[in-house]
Amino acid sequence: MSKAPKTTTEKLFDIAITVKGIDGAAQIIGAIVLAIIPPSVITGLAHSIVTRDLVGDQEGTLAHHLTKAAADFADGSTRWFALIYLLVHGLIKIGLVLALLRKIMPMYPVAVAVLGGFVFYELYRAIRTHSIALPIFAAIDIVIIILVLREYRQLRQEHREKDAHPADTHSDG
Repeated sequence: MSKAPKTTTEKLFDIAITVKGIDGAAQIIGAIVLAIIPPSVITGLAHSIVTRDLVGDQEGTLAHHLTKAAADFADGSTRWFALIYLLVHGLIKIGLVLALLRKIMPMYPVAVAVLGGFVFYELYRAIRTHSIALPIFAAIDIVIIILVLREYRQLRQEHREKDAHPADTHSDG
């Protein structure tokens, strides 16, 4: 008996989970890079970008956000937040991705809860810091949550059907 072709939802789930795994790996690498690079390099880079008009008007909103973010990063507390956030978020994502790709059923609700916690914290932090990026990350996590829930429901349905018809899964030869 051949396996049925993947549905669009399954394909989207696989793509989203793969992207989430790549994102998790990138976050771990980012944390390592941020730990190595001195804060002065970050502020210098931000200053170079602003003074060369790469973000538009030097007095504009984007330039102001970039300059403020670099200064906050250099003061230490934001740097440590970024390092810990990237490292922990990346490690958790990698673990969840591996569990979901292996279709470990108990991990689906865990993934939804953890990602929901990330969404809550990303939005909370975005409100406090006026971050532009964190709401985008939260929106991506919400999409992933929806895909995880859909995949989980589908897998549960398949398990129920398999349990209802156990003879279809065994060979008599």
